[in-house]
Amino acid sequence: MEVSSEQIQDKPCMLSFFWRNSSETPEPLKADVSGSIPTWLQGTLLRNGPGLFSVGDSSYKHWFDGMALIHSFTFKDGGVSYKSKFLKSETFKKNTAAKRIVVTEFGTMAYPDPCKNIFAKTFSYLLNAIPDFTDNNLINIIRYGEDYYASSEVNYINQIDPLTLDTLGRTNYRNHIALNLATAHPHYDDDGNTYNIGTAIIGFGRPKCVIFKVPANASEKGRIKPALENVEQICSIPFRSTLFPSYFHSFGLTENYIIFVEQAFKLDILKLATAYFRNVNWGSCLKFDKDDVTLIHLVNRKTGKVLRTKYYADAFVSFHHINAFEEEGHVVFDLITYKDSNLYDMFYIKNMQKDINRFIETNKEFSPPSCQRFVLPINIDKETPPDTNMVKLQDTTATAVLRQDGSLYCTHDTLFEGLELPAINYKYNTKKYRYFYGSRVDWSPYPNKLAKVDIVTRKHIEWVDEDGYPSEPVFVASPNAVEEDDGVILSSVVSLNPQKPPFLLVLDAKTFTEIARASINASVHMDLHGLFIPDTAT
Repeated sequence: MEVSSEQIQDKPCMLSFFWRNSSETPEPLKADVSGSIPTWLQGTLLRNGPGLFSVGDSSYKHWFDGMALIHSFTFKDGGVSYKSKFLKSETFKKNTAAKRIVVTEFGTMAYPDPCKNIFAKTFSYLLNAIPDFTDNNLINIIRYGEDYYASSEVNYINQIDPLTLDTLGRTNYRNHIALNLATAHPHYDDDGNTYNIGTAIIGFGRPKCVIFKVPANASEKGRIKPALENVEQICSIPFRSTLFPSYFHSFGLTENYIIFVEQAFKLDILKLATAYFRNVNWGSCLKFDKDDVTLIHLVNRKTGKVLRTKYYADAFVSFHHINAFEEEGHVVFDLITYKDSNLYDMFYIKNMQKDINRFIETNKEFSPPSCQRFVLPINIDKETPPDTNMVKLQDTTATAVLRQDGSLYCTHDTLFEGLELPAINYKYNTKKYRYFYGSRVDWSPYPNKLAKVDIVTRKHIEWVDEDGYPSEPVFVASPNAVEEDDGVILSSVVSLNPQKPPFLLVLDAKTFTEIARASINASVHMDLHGLFIPDTAT
């Protein structure tokens, strides 16, 4: 169901809730449940996202800059309770103490107090020649060992208590492994180990991608030391360009391989190092090179060896992988791609403040998200002639054509158009799967509906509420589930209608129909990512 221009004509400020300041709900608040929540659903849905966009008279310029507000929905015996707290990061403490924004974020550059003397100002400029990134971890909640952390894409993560939402203290990746940045989208295997990748760009030699693992037993009970103390580096991969290393937001994982996509969306190192002096934000240091190509690396999970075969594809921008698996001598991986990098620009507050009709008109050239499948043949027969398509799977149109130099040039198979923030039944992570879920994107980058996609039939079904915006869907499998879609979908829905409260949506994942909603009589903000912690794990 589309949202028509007539429907939105009378709602010129319907996007304002994206950047409004939210408030905490520090004590558990009982939700008003309608419908029936399955009695087996016991645990806590943790979500993270920006919740504070101005401090004093200063305001952030980009939606991804807002200070992190963590909220939780706890399920117990058919009931739901809600709670939220700001992440008490060093950034939060400095900004609130100064009563203005004093820490630089992705799209907002902060400068010394104008009352400081010239020596203090000069010292501040020198310190920022090598950026010490913010610890405003607003993107996701991740797990290392038995510890939970608020995470973004910088060298800092903040440990939180998943029950109280209290901030327990921050950890610096650089104290444990040589990297400056790390993704907020790790993978977890069946044994509880966590895999992640990061970037070493400043102070660690030639820029490279670093792949690492944190063992399941990394955080021992009674110990205060961080789980990262037991981190294990799997390998490092030098970037093709020293001055323009690739940006990445996530990666793929199969039973035997790690998939690192070195895309043509790049970080300008020199521009980053001089951003503070030239009054440009970090976001402007990212550039898409449409004339470049994508290089895909396959890494053996057990040995850390990078396969010699080089896999190339056309240039694209990607933020989220969906899933990956191995089949008949191929690595198959699905991800969401864009034809350009305009998505970040859309989330500058000045652009979001436009009325909806003008916003749509301005962004007609918006590159819609495309769910694409790539297939990488693992073993290449040396006798195979060039120009041969090495993909032997019958259920895909993806190709991998052998070139004269032994490399493979890959083309994708489009699974679906217009979906972001993908989710799967995580028990099928690294395995062949049939379904994925996500936020439907039709007329703008702001989702107003959810979708379930069937990869086999290439059909989809939707859930929509014209008065609300649902968050990223989270799949929770039912106990003793037999089929892949046996379970529920959870999503936090922010209301556009002042007469309707925000609510936590519960869908039957198989039929994609609403079975319950838990209305919250409190401020609920738009979030980004999170995870569900079963009751036995808290």
